[in-house]
Amino acid sequence: MTRSGSIPPRVLLVAEGASELGAAPSEHRGALTALVARLLDRELEVECERASSPKVQIHRGHGAAFTKRALAWIRHAQREGFDALVLLIDHDGDGERQKQLDVAQRDAHFSLPRALGVAIRTFDAWMLADERALSQVLDFPVDKQKSPEDMSDPKATVHALREQGAESLLLPELYWRISEQLRLELLISNCPKGFGQFAQRVRIF
Repeated sequence: MTRSGSIPPRVLLVAEGASELGAAPSEHRGALTALVARLLDRELEVECERASSPKVQIHRGHGAAFTKRALAWIRHAQREGFDALVLLIDHDGDGERQKQLDVAQRDAHFSLPRALGVAIRTFDAWMLADERALSQVLDFPVDKQKSPEDMSDPKATVHALREQGAESLLLPELYWRISEQLRLELLISNCPKGFGQFAQRVRIF
């Protein structure tokens, strides 16, 4: 990143919805914001956008859809003076998404630091990686969850656990609280294909 000293780097976070960005992104209580700040271990000046926002224009021409959308966001973030871009989408059973984002991650036409990631199979799986964090937030003992990245419907598992909790929380708030408690190295270990690669890209900003 280009800023140094006590000036927080200005980072654009792009994701698909409230689970990642928070119910009110301007309040900076989003799970993705929490994870990125913890990975970098520093204060950030964060702005959030939905991946589908009309603020970016995807040019026609050759290239895969997710590659072109990611490059459009890189172009937008660089033009708007951000120090870095973080973009996260769900895998949703589409094995091509990771390959397409990898192309944009490697693209040398833009100098902007970036971390482009795919949550496998969805962002919800990351919330199931640490039973201690789940137990603390939900306020009851939660068993270790098996292979979050292999779950066909991790969101349903989260919903089932939430119903057993002492406090009724909307998913964005629940995910933010879990992300504040997650043991990052355990998350990397339990979600290596999604979070593991994503964490590596964030940490080399």
